[in-house]
Amino acid sequence: MSRSRTAPIWLMGMSNLTFGLYTGFTTLPLPQLLAAQHVPGAQIGVITAAVIAPGFWTFLLGPVLDVRFSRRWYATVLAAVSAVCLALTILNRGNVRLVEWLMMLGYAAGSLSANALGGWLATIVRREDEAQLSSWSVVAGFGGYGLMTILAGELVRALPLAVAAFTLGAIIFLPTAIFLLMPAPGPDRRLAGESFRAFFGEVWLVVRRREALLALALFLLPSASFCLTNLLGGWGADFHADERTVNLIGGSAMTVAGIVGSLLFIPLAKLLPLRPLYLAIGCAGAIFTASLLLLGRNPTAFGLALAGENVFQALAFTGTVAICYETIGRNNPLAATQYGLLTSASNLPIIYMQLVDGRGYAWRGVTGAYLTDAGVSLAVCGGLGAMLYAFHRRGAARVSS
Repeated sequence: MSRSRTAPIWLMGMSNLTFGLYTGFTTLPLPQLLAAQHVPGAQIGVITAAVIAPGFWTFLLGPVLDVRFSRRWYATVLAAVSAVCLALTILNRGNVRLVEWLMMLGYAAGSLSANALGGWLATIVRREDEAQLSSWSVVAGFGGYGLMTILAGELVRALPLAVAAFTLGAIIFLPTAIFLLMPAPGPDRRLAGESFRAFFGEVWLVVRRREALLALALFLLPSASFCLTNLLGGWGADFHADERTVNLIGGSAMTVAGIVGSLLFIPLAKLLPLRPLYLAIGCAGAIFTASLLLLGRNPTAFGLALAGENVFQALAFTGTVAICYETIGRNNPLAATQYGLLTSASNLPIIYMQLVDGRGYAWRGVTGAYLTDAGVSLAVCGGLGAMLYAFHRRGAARVSS
């Protein structure tokens, strides 16, 4: 492929729009669609949780993405499945059970498409471009989220249902056109069984390497989860903010603050190595969370809290992707598998910290949630920072000897 036809780094990153768009539909338009069918609020929460659950187990299918066909093929076909599922969801919105299964299948396909894309990108970019690529990948995720929360409702209201369904499905698939401008290594003709055996061998190697263990510790422990972004929307009444205000602030904060945070990572990555930078983001974010205790409980404080938490979460997401790219390296035959494993690990704290922060909220309301989230993050960052320093000292001692 000639250089003139190769997409710039920012455009390669924007190829991640598909999963951002699909995720955007699950977070606001889907609950609204279910509510319009008179589904109880508690059941909406259960359905939404079931829909996004594949994001935490699809890495187990990662070895399939590294064999037989190219990663571009997998990323494209799975994006198409995701688009079709979304269109069928809108057309069958009166059948709640079918909607749940279609959305779950589409989310699984979108997650696998993103894993194939992430593994593909990790093998074709230069090391010095990884921070920039990870920033633009997260920009695509946040941008897609915000765009879909706005477009879905407007298109369904303004167009005939079939036209709206087709249009939204086409929007989901459209970013794959960027794939045509990206270098695409050929497929690995190994059998899937060989890839699975290699995958479990790779997992064994991971748990035996101290450096890889540290990377997994960064992701599995709540050093920079910032899950308050998922909880604050439900606490709008504590800030005397009505539902419309919560939706307006939530959508704009998620999009604008997320994009700003993602792009801030590019200059910050020039100041520190990725792992210490990740912990620094966690510490700074925890201090910001603690500082929110000084504010009142009004809509302005709500907006500031949501915007700030989204900035730090975007920085952390971008750091996660950059560390994944650095860990995988170029010409890695298990790139998609490793990318899926590492990103799945980073999703886990977002789940359990919602339970922990929820306990904090039950203890002393928003104040208790802030104290819990900030305290846990600072403690974990301190412990991981000490571990990282010890590893660095041992590595330096080996080099000097």
